[in-house]
Amino acid sequence: MTNQELKEFLDAKVIQYNRPDFLSTDPIQIPHRFTKKEDIEISGFLTSTIAWGNRKSIINNAERLMEMMDSSPFDFVMNHEEQDLEKLQGFVHRTFNGEDLKYFIRSLNNIYKCHSGLEDLFAVKSDLTSLQSSISHFKTIFFELDHLSRTTKHVSDPLKGSAAKRINMFLRWMVRNNNTGVDFGIWNKIKPSQLSCPLDVHSGNVARKLGLIQRKQNDGKALAELDANLRKLDPHDPVKYDFALFGLGVFEKF
Repeated sequence: MTNQELKEFLDAKVIQYNRPDFLSTDPIQIPHRFTKKEDIEISGFLTSTIAWGNRKSIINNAERLMEMMDSSPFDFVMNHEEQDLEKLQGFVHRTFNGEDLKYFIRSLNNIYKCHSGLEDLFAVKSDLTSLQSSISHFKTIFFELDHLSRTTKHVSDPLKGSAAKRINMFLRWMVRNNNTGVDFGIWNKIKPSQLSCPLDVHSGNVARKLGLIQRKQNDGKALAELDANLRKLDPHDPVKYDFALFGLGVFEKF
């Protein structure tokens, strides 16, 4: 395909998949249960954190997590007492367990009390075409409290070579507009043009078949390659193509 043909093909796939019925099988449905900005942010961040593995399992465990927080995630984060955290001890999703979850709640409390919330923290180190330095800075602040070393693996650092799929997905949720009723567009200090694609096995495989990535690993270098090529197709909203790549891979076995 020529570049124009590729753009037309992927633009059509974006229209096909970037629509409300996408929510029925995707973890983004969890933050869609809330209306308050901070509830959406926190539920979205925690849901994206456990978004690996079987999608039905992700959704079920994210639902359970919201129930454990009394379906009021921001209130729970800001007003919990130590005994409230103990009821989180039994939570587990793959290698993410109750100890990790308890630290995440403490850290989110610190971020809203001392760093003006998630949006401001991610916006601090952003530059015109990338949030990778922002994500690395976020990880530093996120773990500024005393923590178990095992918990740090649940937040990726792009500056150490990670594609940071789950955080990039969370940022897509928060930043891209709500015109189609899928993403939220509740953050205005970061622009869609700064976002990176949530690179996973599905989007990676499709991107390689379409010539958008040459690198074999789904790592930070592959993401930079994909970012550069998606920005040629749409510099203002490159990450809309996540819907096309993911949909082609998961639903069409492209």
